[in-house]
Amino acid sequence: MTMDATLSGHLQELRRGTVVVASLTVLRTPGYGYSLLETLSAAGFEVEANTLYPLLRRLESQGLLTSEWNTDEARPRKFYRTTERGDAIAAALRGEWARLDSAIGDLDTPAGTESGSEL
Repeated sequence: MTMDATLSGHLQELRRGTVVVASLTVLRTPGYGYSLLETLSAAGFEVEANTLYPLLRRLESQGLLTSEWNTDEARPRKFYRTTERGDAIAAALRGEWARLDSAIGDLDTPAGTESGSEL
């Protein structure tokens, strides 16, 4: 397996979890799938519709999102919003993300030094 293929696989695994956190964070304000795709893309999260829509259905079945159809416009749209449980899970995931980011940063600091400066 080439270096590019190996990296690509690991990046895909990393992105899979971040899209969950990002979606739950964005959907604290009600939004529909296509607008979520645009928002995530603008923020640097590359996700395809055929990945996002099943994710939204899964999060809804887990009780993390709620949805309702808006039929006021010419084309009906399904709007999603996080539930209280979804907000709590998102906050916990963001907290864990910050903890892991800090732990990775600590691993990057050479042994016997503080904040990257040698003794």
